[in-house]
Amino acid sequence: MDAEMRDGFSFFGGHPALDLCATLRGRSKPTPQDLLAAPGDLNRWFRAAGVTSSAVAATQDDLVAARKLREAIYVIALAIIDGETPPPAARATLNRIADSGSVRVKLSADGLVQVSGSAAELIAAVAQGAVRLLGGDAADRIRQCEAEVCTRLFVDLSRRRDRRWCSMSSCGNRAKVAEFRRRARKG
Repeated sequence: MDAEMRDGFSFFGGHPALDLCATLRGRSKPTPQDLLAAPGDLNRWFRAAGVTSSAVAATQDDLVAARKLREAIYVIALAIIDGETPPPAARATLNRIADSGSVRVKLSADGLVQVSGSAAELIAAVAQGAVRLLGGDAADRIRQCEAEVCTRLFVDLSRRRDRRWCSMSSCGNRAKVAEFRRRARKG
């Protein structure tokens, strides 16, 4: 299985908060596909994203909160990318969710981090991570994929800060093939 795809979700963002935004596939299309259609989808996303390795029992309310968080993160990230002030409503949503709970973190006997908590606490942990990302030193490295139909966000960790696509294996490859074909037709 492709390392960027796990359990039906894409992980191109380099940060769980940006990967949460990718759970609304095809944002620019007339009918986007919400990959968080039911509470069980949120449970699967938590594990696939590495937010927790424990079983979680999300409710419909948790699903609504996760979707609100997703949209707040997306709006704030786009504002940052555009050099604008994040909208107050999105900022208030992010801060409210970030302040709503705390997970438990332990070091396991095999030296791995174990995170546990309710779905609401895990959503709050993702929100807290988003606050650190969107308000921290890496905020100026947040990008949106340059592919025509892709709206994924990612953290550009390239040395030259010139990463253009969410993934070279998907959007980057398609863009390069399209450019090659365009040049071949031209001449």
